[in-house]
Formats: sequence, structure tokens, C-alpha cells
Amino acid sequence: MTKRVLIVATNGFEQSELTGPRDALNQAGIETVIASPESGEIKGWQHTDWGDSVKVDASLDSVSAGDFDALVLPGGQMNPDVLRTKPEAVQLVRDFLAAGKPVAAICHGPWLLVEADAVRGKTVTGWPSIRTDLRNAGANVVDQEVAVDGLLITSRKPDDIPAFSKAVIEAVQEAAADA
Repeated sequence: MTKRVLIVATNGFEQSELTGPRDALNQAGIETVIASPESGEIKGWQHTDWGDSVKVDASLDSVSAGDFDALVLPGGQMNPDVLRTKPEAVQLVRDFLAAGKPVAAICHGPWLLVEADAVRGKTVTGWPSIRTDLRNAGANVVDQEVAVDGLLITSRKPDDIPAFSKAVIEAVQEAAADA
């Protein structure tokens, strides 16, 4: 059975942090679904200006952890800042973790993990400007390209996408082997 990964994003996602992991997952034979509070398309942010749009596959309120094998949260400053104010996005993080499924967040994406109270006692990483938020939420913060602690997978920045994507693929494949 094909493994499925949910990617949750909204306008202002860091383009490479959505498309890089999505493309790596797809190349590994893992189906990806993009869910958003918006319908149609959402627009990425590329470095210092608006980037490309991506198609939204599902509305945020129509997806559930039971239909997927893992959750990916791209960064960008705007994207996770908006999503952490959406109760359904925060609840999805909680639902994936409660179901024993991997949750991966890169750059500013761990803000959703903070909002879901998912980092307390965990070793995580993220963009330098959110590390204080992570520490204040009870996390052990490290500065490395990928941190894996139980079900949580976190990375710092676009340069970390290859290691981040590899860790997500391994987590999905490992969960499949355990099933």
C-alpha cells in the first residue's frame, strides 16, 4: 500500500521547504497531499520575494491523521505564524503524535510544535530566531542539520532539506516496516 504524507501550508511558505521534501518523498514512492486553510493555490516565498504557487489538494478541515503516515510542516516566517493561529492545524499536530506518526518541521515550522505543546523534553532544532521560543516551550535546542527525537523530526533551514527529507523518508519507511 502506498504511503501518504500530509504537508500543511498556507501562503508565505518557504518555497524550497515545501517543494524539496515533497519532491524527495514523491521520488521515494511516497504520495504527498498538500492541505491548507486556503483553496485553489497557495503562493510560496522565495528568499526575499513571492515565489511560485502550488496546488492545494485538500482543505485543512477535511484531513485527518488517520489517513496519512506522517505530517510535514514547511517553514517560512509567514506560513507557520498564520498556521499556529488555526486550531485545526494545531490539532493535526497533536493527532499525528497521539497516533504515533512522525511529524517533521523545518525552519520556522516548529512554531506549530510549540503551539501544540509537542516539544517539551524533546531535542529539536529550528531557525535561529525561534530557538528561544523552543527553549521557552521546554525543548532541548541543538544547532544541527536535522534532529530526530522520537516522532519529531526538525531542521534549521533550506540548506538542510536533503538531510530533512532523508529523515522523513526513513521515518515513513520504518513505520511501514513496523506495521
